[in-house]
Formats: sequence, structure tokens, C-alpha cells
Amino acid sequence: MTSARDFRIGCGAGFSSDRLDPAVDLARRGRLDVLVFECIGERTLAFGHRDMRADPSRGYNPLLERRMRAILPLTHAAGTRVVTNMGVANPRAAAERTVEIARELGLDGLVVAALLGDDVSEALGPDTPLWEGMTIGEAGRPYIGANAYLGADEILLALETNADVVITGRVADPSLFVAPLRRHFGWDGDDWDHLGPATAVGHLLECASQVTGGYFADPGYKPVDGLAYVGFPYAEVRADGSACITKLDDTGGLVDERIVKEQLLYEVHDPERYLTPDVTADFSTVSVVAAGRDRVRVDGAGGTPRPEHLKVTVAFDGGWLAEAGVSYAGAGAQDRARMAGDIVMERMRRVHGTNAPVRVDLVGVDSLHATARDYPTDTRDVRVRCAMRGSSRDEAELLLWEVESLLCCGPSAGGGYRGTVTPSVMTCSASIERDSVAPQVEVFEA
Repeated sequence: MTSARDFRIGCGAGFSSDRLDPAVDLARRGRLDVLVFECIGERTLAFGHRDMRADPSRGYNPLLERRMRAILPLTHAAGTRVVTNMGVANPRAAAERTVEIARELGLDGLVVAALLGDDVSEALGPDTPLWEGMTIGEAGRPYIGANAYLGADEILLALETNADVVITGRVADPSLFVAPLRRHFGWDGDDWDHLGPATAVGHLLECASQVTGGYFADPGYKPVDGLAYVGFPYAEVRADGSACITKLDDTGGLVDERIVKEQLLYEVHDPERYLTPDVTADFSTVSVVAAGRDRVRVDGAGGTPRPEHLKVTVAFDGGWLAEAGVSYAGAGAQDRARMAGDIVMERMRRVHGTNAPVRVDLVGVDSLHATARDYPTDTRDVRVRCAMRGSSRDEAELLLWEVESLLCCGPSAGGGYRGTVTPSVMTCSASIERDSVAPQVEVFEA
């Protein structure tokens, strides 16, 4: 399919737990061709593997059901296609559940395509080198699984089934947007002059409200109104790859040149060589120009041939994360909180013989900057927070025991104890040959 008509593509989620009501608003009023939900991060994917191991019918985004119930009646009526990576570690199960929801909603004939093949767990082994300078076997943690970042080529296989909903696992975030643009405008997989601009559009939209003012807002410096009801973004994309970034009228937030420029550089280490599975994009040549209220025209991104290899996220079992805290207030609070942390570290090491490092932060003093600077003032509202990654739940619970014992064993005037133990994951990165990935598409119909 090839068309010269402008293409309207929006973002309904910028991370796994993003808000739902702005997406519903876009589905209802956006007159979109495609609505994208971008919901995978590295830890999200690792937790997906963990969940699927516990229950083979899970492993997809926990909000998939709620989102699909809210948007499918709207997108189906409007002819808007949904493209999402909410499949996480189990796109097949996500597609099957989406079809079940469509049937429950009476959306007979709705078609869902699941893109498989990003799971490359069996293709890697203990000797696989990681970007962190070690092998999988040397990581010292149980190996959970691995997923390659697929791109627009693979997503197109699912789009070409004419499915109403396309569900993927791990794909590159901008590729969720690049693939529908390629299909609409008929751009080839080596059309770098168009894939560069398309990647810029995808990169700007992929984090949802970050480009409509959410992560820009800073009271007194960069004011943004209405963030409680911030609108999610969409782009009007032309056949030459240029686009207008905007949002729905009567929604909170803001779209202006400053915000778009900030988002263009977000998580980009080298603006001249932004590597994706589709293209090596050059954002250094981008033009960002205001085009009206909450409208910014973006043009001029470049592109050169894509990398030879695909990036892989490698997931490990991170053991059990223990976190516990006690608050101190009034004169000397900072010194008492520091003493409390020292006591916990000493007892974990000498009484319990724990080798796992204990992290101690003084919330209100150094919990973000740690040792990056000195805070000489006597803060009078301090919470000592202790954290440790234990190899077993029993080991992790020792930390909670010690922190809670501060309430009687001193120092004085501590209160407000809270403690939790949760399973954790760790991730590293690797590379894989493109030929080692075998994408497949399965189609399901309501």
C-alpha cells in the first residue's frame, strides 16, 4: 500500500504503566490512522520472562486487558489500527487474550497479529559476550532469557496481514512508528533519506507526554499548565518524512520548540549516529519550527545504512531486593539517621555474616546525589533508607529485621518503619547477527 496522503499517528503509552485516559481521548477524537502503545523497558522485559516462567499464560503487560477493553471499541469503530509491544515476553498470549476481549465486547471479525521471534534465549550461551565486558556465564546471576530488538522490517510482516491490532515483543521503540509510516508511504527498507526522518518522528512520540510537556515542566522555570490532564501526542506526517508534532485541543500540557528539542536529544548518546535496527539516524540536521499553538514542525533528519547487528537485552535473576526505612525529626536528626545506617551495616556484616553490600541513603540529605556533594546543613526531617540485594528471601528479610529493631535499640526518636522484600531482575546488553533471528507472525480472529 502506498499513499501520498498525510498520515496521522499517535502515542497511547510511553512506558508500561502510563495513564490510560489520554489514550482513550486520542482513540476517540484523534482521527488517527495508527495508535501506538510503547510499553517495554529492559526491566519490564526481564520481569515478563519471570512472570511467564511462573505462568505460561502470562508474561505480557499487566495493563493490556484494561487498555484493550477501553480502546478497542473506539479504534475498531474509527478504523484506527493499534500497534503495540505490550506482548513483552509473551506476544502470543497477549494476542490470544486480546481476541478473547474482542469477543466479549462483541467486536466480531477483529483480527490480531502477533509478531514472534525476538526471543533469542536459546541462541545465546554462557560464552556469549556482553557489552559490560563479561560473558553471560561470568555475570554471576541465573540467566532468565534474551530478546533481540527487532525493527520495522519485522513489524511490517504483521502489518501486511491487515490486522486491526499488531502485538509485538521486544522491538526498537521508534520502529513501532517507522513500520506503519513505511507501509503507508511505500518507503523501502534501504530508503535512508526517509527512514531517518521517520525515526525522528518515532523517537519524539515514543515517550508520550514527555513531548507534550510532562518531563519538561519545572515550576518557576518552565511552566506547563494542566499536567493532571496532559494530552498525549500525535504527528501529522507527510510523504517527504516531515511532520507536525501536536496534541488534541482542550487537553493539558504544551507542545513548543523547546520541548521538542529536549525530547529529540532524550536518551541519544550521539545525535549524528542514533543506532536503530532500521537506520543510523542523524538528528544533528533537524529543523524544529513552531507552526501554531501546540504545533511544531520537524524536518531534516538524515539517515545512513543501519547497523549490521541487532542489540539484545539479556535478563538475569537479580535475587531478592530488601528495602526498609525509619524516619527521624528535630534537632540532630541527620546525625541520628546516619548512626542508624551505620548500625544496620555493621550488624548485617558482623552479626549475620552477610557479604551482600548494604546501601544506606539519608532521604532529605543525600538520597539522590549520594557522595557527589556535601550537605553541611542540619536537616531536621530525615529518613534513613537501607537496601540490599539478597541471594535468598531469608537473607533479604534480615535487613528488614535489623532496620525495624532500630525503633527500640536506638538511636532515639525513630518512627514510621516500613519494609518490603520483592523479587528483582538485572539486565545487560549483547549483539546478535541479524540472520540468527527468525521472525514469525501468527494471526488470530475474534
